[in-house]
Amino acid sequence: MGLLGAGLIGSGWAARFLLAGIDVRLFDPAPAAAEGVEDAVRAARRAWRQLTLAPLPTEGTLTVVDSVAEAVDGVELVQESAPEREELKTRLLAQADEAAAPDTIIATSTSGLLPSRLAADMRRAERFVVGHPFNPVYLLPLVEVCASERTAPSTVTDAAAMYRAVGMRPLVVRREIDGFIADRLLEALWREALWLVADDVATAEEIDDAVRFGAGLRWASMGTFLTYRLGGGDDGMRHFMKQFGPALQLPWTHLTDVPELTDGLLDAIVAQSDAQADGHSIAELKAIRDDCLVAVLRGLKGAGYGAGEVVALTERELFERAGRERVQAAGGTLSDGRLRLHEVLVDPSWIDYNGHMTEYRYLEVMADTTDAFLREIGVVGPYIDAGRSYYTVETHIRHLDEAHGGDRVYVATRLLGHDEKRLHLWHELRRDAGDELIATGEHLLLHVDRAAGKTTPAAAEILDALERIAAAQQGPAWPEGAGNHVRGPRPLNFL
Repeated sequence: MGLLGAGLIGSGWAARFLLAGIDVRLFDPAPAAAEGVEDAVRAARRAWRQLTLAPLPTEGTLTVVDSVAEAVDGVELVQESAPEREELKTRLLAQADEAAAPDTIIATSTSGLLPSRLAADMRRAERFVVGHPFNPVYLLPLVEVCASERTAPSTVTDAAAMYRAVGMRPLVVRREIDGFIADRLLEALWREALWLVADDVATAEEIDDAVRFGAGLRWASMGTFLTYRLGGGDDGMRHFMKQFGPALQLPWTHLTDVPELTDGLLDAIVAQSDAQADGHSIAELKAIRDDCLVAVLRGLKGAGYGAGEVVALTERELFERAGRERVQAAGGTLSDGRLRLHEVLVDPSWIDYNGHMTEYRYLEVMADTTDAFLREIGVVGPYIDAGRSYYTVETHIRHLDEAHGGDRVYVATRLLGHDEKRLHLWHELRRDAGDELIATGEHLLLHVDRAAGKTTPAAAEILDALERIAAAQQGPAWPEGAGNHVRGPRPLNFL
């Protein structure tokens, strides 16, 4: 990727592509451009480590260059993210068009300038397209793709595929229009927010509360039209429009009438915004924003809806890519044949009131390791999509030591036994430094046909993979504790 400009948006693009394993060539005359990218990459790593346990690919390399021509040399995609000044963007894009190979796609991150105007000085405008992202680019999946009349349809298709390959959700704008789609909606809300402050109806914090405690939560999954459809009940959107449509004629909104930004209004907005920040620095507010976005995205991922569906698909592709390339986060096979398929850093948020990892996290780590084992034997996307998988039917965990915040732990896995329908796994949770045994997990899984709702034999290729693992693990003795049940005192008789 060739990147022109490394401001807020450009550095976010760099972080997204670098974490996807793609090399970035950056041109930005600002002396601190590389530092801005490094800050964005650190924030992106932090966010994605919270968002998914999938092993990310080896990071791409950032190369800072001295000219537009060097930035676009040998790349498949050029992403221009210079300040929103038409004359500057037009000049940079023309330089990129002159220097880049004929099959290189050139995109701009503009938030609303028309692509036909930006491409005015380009000789090969057929390979130019808008790719408008949203901040933070490394975390939010939406990218608006907008073409001009001179843009080739294949450019739109290819650009969308490139964005999709790094975990984004391209939204192709049907025709060229100022502000595209999302910013036109955001600007309408922003105008009304300014009027509410200007008319002393609400403060900045109260307006934000109206969004984040109400409609914003619905918008995260349902958007606008689907939300209103629900408001129509069983009769749907027609009933909603019949019931609430007349209210659109009421003088509730200022539409495009913008309040004059007087010194008094600006002072009020600044003071209210400062109070709302409550002493947090910009860096702290960005971290809070990312943590909250991760929480929402993880929730939506579990529901498989909205932006969560994009995250789930990206996560699945990352896991499958790691399996194909044998780039396991924890290092593959141990000397005695056990599989080291999963490792994790114990997050401080996992620590309970006793000062060590809380109980349910042990099960979570074991379950994630079971998933890694299933991927190892080929129970991945196509197999699961065909309605076949393994279900855990019994689990026994022994807690032998404590895991503390900041510990790097890994899981060593043994295949204790299997047949065409059953799978018997043994996990050992160990501290990476010192290799101390922290916990063991024993799990019995059944192979199922989800559509039929019953156990069925696994496919031949799955059974073959299990046989290979079993043959490689014949050496180790039966692990101590395997096959045990919970042992304790007899129940006390209080009668």
